[in-house]
Amino acid sequence: MKQILGLIILSFFCHFATGATWEITYPRPLSDDDRRQEYPVKLLALALEQTGVNYELKPASVVMLQEKSLKQLAENRSVNVVWSMTDTDRENRLLPIRIPIYKGLIGWRVFLVKQNQLVKFKNIDTMENLLNFKPIQSFDWPDTKILQSNGFDVVTSKNYSNIFTMLANNQGDFVPRSIIEVWKEYDAGFIDESIAVEPTLGVKYPAAMYFFVNKSNRTLAKLLENGLEKAIASGAFDKLFEEEFKDIFERSNMDKRFFFQIDNPLIAPEMPIDRKELWY
Repeated sequence: MKQILGLIILSFFCHFATGATWEITYPRPLSDDDRRQEYPVKLLALALEQTGVNYELKPASVVMLQEKSLKQLAENRSVNVVWSMTDTDRENRLLPIRIPIYKGLIGWRVFLVKQNQLVKFKNIDTMENLLNFKPIQSFDWPDTKILQSNGFDVVTSKNYSNIFTMLANNQGDFVPRSIIEVWKEYDAGFIDESIAVEPTLGVKYPAAMYFFVNKSNRTLAKLLENGLEKAIASGAFDKLFEEEFKDIFERSNMDKRFFFQIDNPLIAPEMPIDRKELWY
């Protein structure tokens, strides 16, 4: 009798899940020119399509910086899914879907540098040399702690947009930005004309950006996980990834750029490092 009742409940849930419309609210872009949201939203749509559910994807009613959106998610307000670089603190506060949406490229960092300071980076050939230069980062980013733990003297900003202003004002030497972010920031006009992407160097560390949901929303987490796994198995994930980022590799001079490998002490033990198909 219990088994029959369980099957009835499961059947009802499946019918409800596919018949109802899932309203997915995500952080609103910082501006109309901010295109960094495009790929995660496309990937969300792809994952939901794989599951066969009805869904509506919409941005939050107001703009929120990353830490605010994570706080709102933890409080089950304004948004019900956020994508963010993971660390142990965020995984404790929220429920991660442990599939790196950028295949780990969030940890491949190139350097924004004042154009009149580019010559200083030409002779850097060791980590010891690089550590003489001060990176600028937002105070609440996991990357700040990662860089500090590797010996960098990090200059911090209280908000995202100010990091570029600080660099333009010579308050630090460079801004490390991931290769999947930096060109969209350039194209959106976020970066001062006096700043350039240094053409030959970078740092990389193991890192992942995940979709996160509220800890109590295990049904949505399972739905997104199943959809992403189906997209990976069918090749649709890789197809979308390649379409979105093929020009990024060319613009980043990947075949001529040297990346210093550094450690990430913030890796959660559950990060799926051994699943090779999930990483670039």
